[in-house]
Amino acid sequence: MHNAKERLALIGLWLIPALWSVNYIVARWAPGVISPYTLALGRWAVAGLLLVAVARRELWRERAHLAAAWHHYLVLGFCGMLVCGAWVYLGAQTTVAMNIALIYSASPVLIAVGAALFLGERFRLAQALGVLLAMAGVVHVIVKGQWLALAQVQWVAGDAWIVGAMVSWAAYALLQKLWPSPLGATARLAAICVGGVILLLPCAAWEWAQPATPAWSWAATGLVLTAALLPGVGAYWLYGSAQKVLGASRVAATLYLGPLYAAVAAWGVLGEPLGWHHLAGAALILPGVYWVSRR
Repeated sequence: MHNAKERLALIGLWLIPALWSVNYIVARWAPGVISPYTLALGRWAVAGLLLVAVARRELWRERAHLAAAWHHYLVLGFCGMLVCGAWVYLGAQTTVAMNIALIYSASPVLIAVGAALFLGERFRLAQALGVLLAMAGVVHVIVKGQWLALAQVQWVAGDAWIVGAMVSWAAYALLQKLWPSPLGATARLAAICVGGVILLLPCAAWEWAQPATPAWSWAATGLVLTAALLPGVGAYWLYGSAQKVLGASRVAATLYLGPLYAAVAAWGVLGEPLGWHHLAGAALILPGVYWVSRR
């Protein structure tokens, strides 16, 4: 039987990719409205202010820990906020949302291997079968059910940015487990946000000095607030909380739902059609995630 914390974490597994799919839409709308590093800075500055306000007492109580381990939060901020934030927006300038989701869906493999090698987490046969089943569903969605088209996938420069972000996400997930913290999920994410904002500031300042940088607008404000609240605070907080309960490799399996959720988001927001290949992919992905996340 699952206890209350584990039940909540398992529910979070299904919510995390839904929140992240919002970021794919934001990334595709951002070009011409707001620059990548500026969007990432705004996203994590807003999220950081909210989180610091909520966790201010705990952060003050643990100030000795923060002073001793500040470099951990700077590295996590680089991996999770700068690379996994701005580089996704850079990649979205030349690649499509489904490519972003596909590439990100490979990170659980890196996380599972890293968790087994460095964290001593067990990876059972049922979980391995779940990974294969979910990955088959991911590929089925991406190639629209036409497996022969897999050899004809066109890769662009934006895909390289997403590959870098995918590797960085795996590092972010593993380092959180490798560097245990006395902070709760909210306070820890607040500290990581501060590290990310510190590193994003000079990058955004460089963008502001470029003549092609778009002027600030209400549309830019809307994108920043959306990215800060849903794929920012919401997804990252749920991910960190679930990882503490379920472990790095099990929670990483949520990324397999990314392409499926991205397809639904593209249909609902951008008017892109859904096909039978999405339903067939769901029939593979959902059981796969279940087998990876179960006891």
